Amino acid sequence: MRQALPLALAALLLSGCASHKPEDFNGTWINQDAIKAAVKGGSLRQALNQHGPVFEWKLDVATQQASFSNGFEAADGQLIANDKQWQASFPGGQTEQLALDGDELKTVDPSGAEQTFMRAQQPGNAPLGGSFEKALYQAYLGGDWKIIEGEGKGSLVRFADNGAVTGLPGPDRYALCLAGDCASMGGSNDSLWLERNQRGAPFIFKRDDDKLEIFQAVNRAQPDEMPQLAAGARQWVLEKD
Repeated sequence: MRQALPLALAALLLSGCASHKPEDFNGTWINQDAIKAAVKGGSLRQALNQHGPVFEWKLDVATQQASFSNGFEAADGQLIANDKQWQASFPGGQTEQLALDGDELKTVDPSGAEQTFMRAQQPGNAPLGGSFEKALYQAYLGGDWKIIEGEGKGSLVRFADNGAVTGLPGPDRYALCLAGDCASMGGSNDSLWLERNQRGAPFIFKRDDDKLEIFQAVNRAQPDEMPQLAAGARQWVLEKD
């Protein structure tokens, strides 16, 4: 058993490197598995947790730079590459083994956990993590939604992949909670931030196929405790048009 993981990893790395040029690693790679799981419905938090923790990689062979984002924090490290093994090393001793398998980037951490990433389409100058976020927003909330309950009933709502929202009374910007403090405060709930003119508030939401419910967020923690957000009064019900 002790030899199984090293041998499997060696085979993965050798097969991946054998048929690819070094520059094939270059670019932005996103966790498409997490996006697909989220789109299927159910809990966004659960989908991200099951397919995390890393959501995006940026690799540059020429400068030997490797960076990743977990949806809340980013890490910059060094990409060490040769014909037999590719490794991203980060401050504190963290390492990830990298290999290409066809059009996919495979990563393996020291515990043996594997993740798969696809090359981002037209990442442009997006900041680290921005390409995954844009792809998630487009797949998860893209299209036309109609308010069927709440203020503005009958209005058409559009969530843009750049974080803009139109049609909701009041807010014109939104952000889904992917990880970090907002996830801790929301517990098992899915949450998003809605704002206008840089002033906003968190909301709890539930998405079930073509139905999106948005609730006011109620803090159930004591004043000296970390906020613990739960669903309060239902603010809006939206349905995919």
